[in-house]
Amino acid sequence: MNLKKQLILSISKLSLLVFISLLGISTAFAQSVDELSDDQIQQFMKQAQESGMSEEQLMAAAAAKGFGSADIAKFKERMTKLQSDKKALVNTNTSDTERRLNDTTKIEKDAKLTLTVDSSAIRREKYYGLNLFNNKKIVFEPNLRIPTPKNYILGTGDELNISITGFAVQNYKAKVSPEGTVQLDILSPIYVSGLTIEQARERIINRLKSRFAGLNNSGGGLYADITLGNIRSISVTVIGEAFQPGTFTIPSLANVFNVLYACGGPSEIGSLRNIEVFRNGKVIRTLDVYDFLLHGDQKDNIILQDQDIIRIPYVDTRVSLIGEVRNPKIFEVKRGETFKDVLAFAGGFKELAYSKTISLERATPTEKRIISIDQNEIATFLPQKGDVYMIGKILNRFENIVTIKGAVYREGSYELEKDITVKQLIARAEGLKQDAFKERVLLKRERENLEPEIIALNLSKILNGESEDIRLKLKDTLFIKAVKDLRERLTVSISGAINKAGTYEFADNMTVSDLVTMAGGFTDGASASKIEVARRIKADTLGVSKEQSVKIETIDVDRNLIGTESKKLLLRPFDRVYIRILPRYEEQKNVTITGEVFYPGPYALKDKTEKISDLIFKSGGLKSEADLGSAKFMRGGKVIGVDIIKVLEDRNDVNNLVLNTGDMLEIPRKKETVTINGQVYNPTTVPYSSGLKLKGYIDLAGGATDSAYVNKAYVKYGNGRLDRTKGFWFIKSYPKIENGSEIIVPVRRKYKWTPAERIAVSSAVVSITTILVTVLRTL
Repeated sequence: MNLKKQLILSISKLSLLVFISLLGISTAFAQSVDELSDDQIQQFMKQAQESGMSEEQLMAAAAAKGFGSADIAKFKERMTKLQSDKKALVNTNTSDTERRLNDTTKIEKDAKLTLTVDSSAIRREKYYGLNLFNNKKIVFEPNLRIPTPKNYILGTGDELNISITGFAVQNYKAKVSPEGTVQLDILSPIYVSGLTIEQARERIINRLKSRFAGLNNSGGGLYADITLGNIRSISVTVIGEAFQPGTFTIPSLANVFNVLYACGGPSEIGSLRNIEVFRNGKVIRTLDVYDFLLHGDQKDNIILQDQDIIRIPYVDTRVSLIGEVRNPKIFEVKRGETFKDVLAFAGGFKELAYSKTISLERATPTEKRIISIDQNEIATFLPQKGDVYMIGKILNRFENIVTIKGAVYREGSYELEKDITVKQLIARAEGLKQDAFKERVLLKRERENLEPEIIALNLSKILNGESEDIRLKLKDTLFIKAVKDLRERLTVSISGAINKAGTYEFADNMTVSDLVTMAGGFTDGASASKIEVARRIKADTLGVSKEQSVKIETIDVDRNLIGTESKKLLLRPFDRVYIRILPRYEEQKNVTITGEVFYPGPYALKDKTEKISDLIFKSGGLKSEADLGSAKFMRGGKVIGVDIIKVLEDRNDVNNLVLNTGDMLEIPRKKETVTINGQVYNPTTVPYSSGLKLKGYIDLAGGATDSAYVNKAYVKYGNGRLDRTKGFWFIKSYPKIENGSEIIVPVRRKYKWTPAERIAVSSAVVSITTILVTVLRTL
């Protein structure tokens, strides 16, 4: 049984009886959940699982028995707690490896199950309506909360609620026995099986009148009402080509769709349109699911009775619709239905479907054949088993189109009316624009072999009647260009000391002042005089040499753009205007000095001759703590090794550089230390001592290591300059150590001599030795 069958089982009386019998206690005791022990609940859960009942079925059965929602919630809470405690205990006793193996196995099983279900759903999807009973969004479950139907027939297991109200109050719950009777107090059994609820109500009230005088009489003061309580369960069998045939226990209010939902509907070879319901060996109803799918009709979806049989026969005739229909699928066809009916099943043609002729692929006893169905035959054409109908698209072309493009008010496509001409098409397009170029209009036309050709027309003569009007043909396209479309775009440009330099559209009578205005006016440093206009040379060559390719005009304008220009000069297309900057106009240029001066900060350059010494003078001079030897001069973010001591000693020294915009001078405080780094045993910083030499400072750092190359030691001064050890033969000159210096002792890198180099050096040594010996002998 699948999940849907279990859901239906959950509301049956049989499930209720199993629920009580599995518990092994009386109903009165079961209603008191607090009195149940954990062992009783665990034993009940174990037996319920062995019987195939889910938790939801147990809760539904409890509700059907009359348990309150609070008791059900409390019972479910205790079940959940016991299950979680058991799961936690299992997880505690299971190793990580085992848990991973179990999880992996579960994932693999779930993946295989999902793959099987998905592939089946995909296969069934191509058949119209076949997945109706597998759709999770549609639930065909019996509604047990509706009023009891008047034609409901009572049977064994049904429960009746009998209420007597008035000056006497009495309530009975009577269950229909296997003999078909109900028992009320001292009254003899009343037979109700096979009666409708209305018939049973009348019979029971008549019997109660023997005990309650005046019952249901006007003014009697006593009233009786009989309703259906818990309903019985019935068994229905599904045979034939069902997805899951079998016997199903369902509520007695269930209908055919409820059972079809429980069994998963027809299989892929089962019929949706001839589902038969047998009762007592006879067919009492034939259900066509298409009636429900297409019209919402459930007239044959009858209430089932115990031992009913639902038979799903093999499907007889199926046809396929592919192509331009709204729902292309495989459809089941009944005898007498035409292709028009099948087309309605598919929702009809799409908007672009070619409906004039339908192509049919039909199987014969030996091979396939193609049949063309005319549009007039659709309503009468009878489908056959295996037919495949192919509905194509209409052609992407027009049967009556002419087009006009260009300088008209409404360009586009128009209907090719009979004998329509060029003038009439222009009239349809609301006429020509004022800038239309009428002397040459192009008509593009297809020849009989579909090759395109161009026909040039003089539209002016056609409109004036000087030339014959042209009659248009299918797919003709008329191109009418505007005058501006037939020439280069006319522009002028302006650059230089202007707010919005760029290219602007040319207009007649435009002056330089007009263009300056369009470009947002002059910048602050712009010169309104000596404005240059560069002009292309075309026909006007007066006063222009043969070597000259551009003519230059110079003009002065009013800076406020309200006065007259120095001469009357109208701009021409493609002129370029250049606005110069005032000769002595410059933006302020700043330099910066920081550190040990009295007034550090940025300073503006007065002229182009100011030097580093001038900047120090502007800043108020040096403080006593200033370390000139470590002063850094930076330009463009890079340190330039400048000796500030020499700058202050001699203004004309080469170190006294002329300042540029952005230069920065940093004069630090005296460090009075020297740092030793590199190949020494203890790289450190020590106090500066004026009488100490380089090797003395190296000794203060623990001395040089075995890998030190002391003869290559160098000193890095605070101003960015470097000085290295120099030597000739065995005479060494070590760099001077200044306050704030850093001594760096590099590593000695071993050089591997090649055999050729060894031979060359040996030869050189021998030669030099020989020469020296010869010289000494001559002395």
